[in-house]
Amino acid sequence: MTRKKAVVLLSGGVDSTTVAAIARAEGFEVYALTFDYGQRHAIEIECARTVAAQIRATQHLVARIDLRIFGGSALTGEFSVPKARTVEQVGAGIPITYVPARNTIFLSFALAWAEVLDASDIFIGVNAIDYSGYPDCRPEFIQAYERMANLATKAGVEGRQELAIHTPLIMLTKADIIRRGHDLAVDYSATSSCYDPSETGEACGYCDSCLIRKRGFVASGFKDPAAYRAEPQITNDVLR
Repeated sequence: MTRKKAVVLLSGGVDSTTVAAIARAEGFEVYALTFDYGQRHAIEIECARTVAAQIRATQHLVARIDLRIFGGSALTGEFSVPKARTVEQVGAGIPITYVPARNTIFLSFALAWAEVLDASDIFIGVNAIDYSGYPDCRPEFIQAYERMANLATKAGVEGRQELAIHTPLIMLTKADIIRRGHDLAVDYSATSSCYDPSETGEACGYCDSCLIRKRGFVASGFKDPAAYRAEPQITNDVLR
């Protein structure tokens, strides 16, 4: 029996790795798509390659686009990555680590590849609970994009494709995501979440993404296998 194909956006972090494992567990043939977009935390690309091999992706593409030409983000420009912010600060407003229109761009590439593959399913690890306030992680964005996508392709117009964008993590806490991954035997030691890692890949321990990850592992009851330059201490969801 032929398995359905799915394009899975794979950054190499906790969420996208869990989503890739979910897609595979649901019986999809995984076509993993990673982006080298000029991000300062490019170590995640190597992590994505490792994860794609571990989940036995049918194909893994690394698309190279340079979002540094636009700037506007601490991940692609010269701004400093915010560190040691409280839970309240992380949850308030849209931080400088937001990359303008990133998920819109990434989903457009995924849509193009899905049409070529004759696939009707895209998986993305967006989350609207434990996240940094990015507008392109919200359910209403995904719903609007899915409606647009079904008007945007030859396959859609001809009725050969009715695209579905799967967001299995969108309303889960980070702890629940990690628990789900452990149920699927995900190896989180292969993942990287840090926005400002060292040249050897050690996590800084204090950027928003490190703190969200660390709080998630503490709450999940599982040990975080990430290597940190400075180990964050999390007590009652507050940075100490």
